[in-house]
Formats: sequence, C-alpha cells, structure tokens
Amino acid sequence: MGAPLELIHELDSSIAHSTDQRRSMMLRHLTDLFLVGSDQYTDDEIDLIDDVFVRLVGTIEQSSRALLAIRLGPMAIAPPKILRVLACDDAIEVASPVLTQAERLDTGTLIECARTKHQEHLLAISRRKLLPEALTEVLVERGDQQVVLSTAKNSGAKFSAKGFETLVKRSHGDDALTACVGMRPDLPPQLLERLLTAASQKVRAKLELEREYAKSAIDRVIGEVTTRIRAEAAVQPLSYAAAQVLVDSMHRAGLLTAGKLQEFAVHGRFEETVAALSLMLNVPTAVIEQNMRDTRAESMLVLAKAIGLSWESTRSIMMLAAKRYRQSIAAVDEAMPAFHRLRQSTAQQILDFQRAPSRAARRH
Repeated sequence: MGAPLELIHELDSSIAHSTDQRRSMMLRHLTDLFLVGSDQYTDDEIDLIDDVFVRLVGTIEQSSRALLAIRLGPMAIAPPKILRVLACDDAIEVASPVLTQAERLDTGTLIECARTKHQEHLLAISRRKLLPEALTEVLVERGDQQVVLSTAKNSGAKFSAKGFETLVKRSHGDDALTACVGMRPDLPPQLLERLLTAASQKVRAKLELEREYAKSAIDRVIGEVTTRIRAEAAVQPLSYAAAQVLVDSMHRAGLLTAGKLQEFAVHGRFEETVAALSLMLNVPTAVIEQNMRDTRAESMLVLAKAIGLSWESTRSIMMLAAKRYRQSIAAVDEAMPAFHRLRQSTAQQILDFQRAPSRAARRH
C-alpha cells in the first residue's frame, strides 16, 4: 500500500495550492483509490484518507461533492468523517445519497440533521432501511406531513410510546396518514382506538375492514401451517425435476416474470406453474401443490398477493388448480373481492409464518 499512501500524502500537501478544477480531479482520483483498495487499507490508513477527503470537500463545488456522495453513500465501509460532512451539507443533492443509504453514518449525526436541516433532508432520512426510536421521534415531531407519512410507511421504522403519540396527533384530519398509521402492526391498541375515534367515516371503515381481514386471514392460515409443513415431501417429487430446471434457467436469464407464470397457467402447464411459484416464493413445491389443492381460496390468494401478482394472473393459476383437482370454477371468481381486500404486506407476513417452521425443520 506504500505507493497509494505516498500519493495520498502528496494530494494532502498540494490541496491549498491547487485550482478548483485540479482539486476536483484530485478528489475523483482519491475516490477511485479508495473504492479499489478499501478492503486492503488498515484503520489508520482509512483515517488518513478520511482526513484528506474532508479537506478536499471543503474546497470543491457542489457538483463534485454530490458525485462523491453518490459514490460513497452505498459503501458499507465508507470513511465516517466524510460521511458526516456530506450528510450535513445544506445542498440536498449532496446530502441525500448519504442520509438515505450510508449504513456507517452514526445515529447522532442523523438526529442532528433531523433537528437542524431542511425538510428535504428529513424526507431523505425517513427513507433509510432502519430508523431507531430516537430518530423517528424527531422526524414525526419536526417533519412536515410528507416526512411524517414517509416515516409511518417505513416498515423498518421503530417508534417509542412518545413517537406513536405524536403520530396519532399528526394524523388528525389527514386521511392518508391516518390509514397508514392505523395499519402499522406495532401500533398500541389504545392508540388505535383513539385513532379510529378521530378518523373520518371512510377511513374508519377501511381500517376496520382491513385489520379484521388481516387478523382472520392470519388466524386461519397459521392454524394450518404446522400440519402443512409436516406433510412436505423430504425430497422434491421427480415430476417437478424437468420443470425446475426450466424455471431456474429462465430465472437466471431474467425471463421468469409474472407474465410468464400466467402463460404457464393459461396453457395448463401445471408442473411449470408450481415450480415457478416455488422459486418466486422461496417455498417447497410440496407447499405450493398443497395450497393449490386446498378447496378454500385464501391460501392461494396469500401466495399470489405476497409476490404482487395481479388478479388476472392469480385467477389463471386458481383456474388451473380448479380444473386439475375438479374444484368449483365459480368459486374462483367469487374470491376476487377478498383478493383486492388483502394487502400485500399482510400476505407477506402470513407467508413469513409459513416459511419459519420450514426453515426450522431443515435445521433439525
């Protein structure tokens, strides 16, 4: 690493005597060095590079700072000091990539930005993969309605009792926010009751219907999970071997789409349909086949909704199953209202319950 470090020292010593254009070129060169060799530098070397980054950033134009933020933001081991400088930049074009993506950006800096920066900065923070309670408290207290809604929609956001209290207060008179907060599974029951009391009649009816449907769907499906998992075949049936090879190849080529799945179902290609669903849902073929054999529609609705299939695709799969197992064709169309009521997040939650016992069984 001697040669790169010598270059870094040279860059550091020449910053003050360079033109703006020269400093921007130096920054790009230093960024390239770091991206290529980041996994080989010691902590002391990264600290040195970090200091040079900070010195350079203070002397360059906004477009160069924004480019640096875009390149460093997604890096898991990006230097921490330069991340803090970029995150606190008043220009949202510079701050946004770091505020939204940088895993190494400390919570203290995020909270400081949330307390002092513009609403665009708060909106960027609200879109992070994970938001701790101390941060969401600031976002829902100081943010405008767009920020608060974005935070409430974030499934990775954690809320304290104070944060939830603020969310419910901010929801008053805002139907979109009320509906979003009301569907959070971690909302305390007493606050849900308060939210429903203040909600408009339209939103109250929607929330009551969706939460009731979610609870009944989970109760029905979870009661059958253990029995279904125990019935899985230990080895994939031989009849699916050829279909599995086909769908695996299509998946690797980027050709396994919802449209192709519907095409399999419409043309009566049962094995390919089961194998494709198995791959897209990450569950064994035996579980897919069991759900298709089930005379109740809810199981297939959950699987289809979990991966975002349209009603048309879902109907084609259910019609295929009905013909194969001599089930009621009329019952397929009767399931359409339930399909549209079912939220994708609810379906994914149910599917996760189904996957967990399967993973546990494989470990033992």
